Amino acid sequence: MTCPQFISNLEGLNDGANFPKDLLKALYSAIKTEKLQWTIDEEELRKSFSELADSHSDSASRTMKRINSCGNPFLSASQPASTLTYKQGFLVRKVHADPDGKRTPRGKRGWKSFYAVLKGLILYLQKGEYRPDKQLSDEDLKNAVSIHHSLAMKAADYSKRPHVFYLRTADWRVFLFQAQDADQMQSWITRINTVAAIFSSSPFPAAIGSQKKFSRPLLPATSTKLSQEEQVQSHEARFRSTSAELAELCSYPPERKVKGRELEEYRQRNEYLEFEKTRYGTYAMLLRAKLRCGEEDLARFESRLFEGPEAEDNGLQRAHSSPTLPHDPSQGGAAGQGKRSEGQRHSYRQAVKH
Repeated sequence: MTCPQFISNLEGLNDGANFPKDLLKALYSAIKTEKLQWTIDEEELRKSFSELADSHSDSASRTMKRINSCGNPFLSASQPASTLTYKQGFLVRKVHADPDGKRTPRGKRGWKSFYAVLKGLILYLQKGEYRPDKQLSDEDLKNAVSIHHSLAMKAADYSKRPHVFYLRTADWRVFLFQAQDADQMQSWITRINTVAAIFSSSPFPAAIGSQKKFSRPLLPATSTKLSQEEQVQSHEARFRSTSAELAELCSYPPERKVKGRELEEYRQRNEYLEFEKTRYGTYAMLLRAKLRCGEEDLARFESRLFEGPEAEDNGLQRAHSSPTLPHDPSQGGAAGQGKRSEGQRHSYRQAVKH
C-alpha cells in the first residue's frame, strides 16, 4: 500500500473529518520502518484509536473518553440532527458472545428489557421510553449497538423463548433479542438488515503483515458515500467473490492428519466466508427489492415486501429465517438450490459456535 492510498483509506474517520496529512505520513513512515504484525491485540487497537483522536480534537477527545468509559469505543455519542429513526419498541436482550465470538461469561448473559430505538446505524437500548429531547446517559451508550455490517436473523432453533432473533455485529459479537410477537420479530430483522445494507461502507483493504494468521478485514463504521444502486452492485459483487472464495476453500479441505492451528485456521476462514456470503446475499436481495418497489419509507417497503405482489417475486416468506439469496450462476439445478437454502438458514448454533 502506498502512502497516498494509506491516507485515502483513513478519510473522514476523525469524527467525520480528516486526520492531518503530516501525522498520517509520519505514521506511514513508522509502519514502513517497523513492520506491523498481521493482527494486534484488541485492547491495543482501541488504545491506538483513542490516542489518535485525543491528540487532534478536543471535542472528539471528550466524546471518545466518555464512550471509552462505557466500554464501547467505536460508537459516536451524537449523530446529526437529520439522522432518521427507523424503528422503535420494546425488546428483551441477552448478550451471548463478546467481540471475536468469545463466549460471554455466564454472569453477564442474563435477559434484560429495553426500549430499543434504531436511529441511523445505531441501535440504542434504553431503560425508559425514548424521548428525542433526552440526553443519552453513559448507560445508554454502554448498551448501544452499532449495526454497520451486521446481520439479524431468526433464531430458528432457539426454543427457550418465542419470537427470538439474533444479531451478529461487525466485530462478531452476538446478541439475542426477543420481540413482542412474530410480526415484530420479522420487522426488527428486516429493518436492521435493510439499514445495514443501505449504509454499510466497503471493507478496508486486507492488511499486509508478517504473519499468515487468518484475520477478518476491518469494517468501517462510517456511512457509505455510494448511491443505493452503486451500493447494491457492490453487495452483489462481494456476494459473488465471497461465494467463489468459499468454493475454492471447500475444494481443498485439510487432510485428516492435519490438526491444531492449521485446522483451526481452516475452520475460522470457512465460518467467516459462510457468514459473509449470507450477509452480502441478504443485503443485495433487500436493497434490490427496495429499489424495485421505489419506497423510501421502510415501513411501507416492509409491508410491500411481505404482503404485496413483490413478496412472491422476491421469494420472501415470513417463515424463512433469512431472505432468499441472489442466484449464483455457478450453482445449477437442485444441488445448487440445496446449497443456497443451507447457506441462507445460517442457524443460531452456527452464529454462536466458537
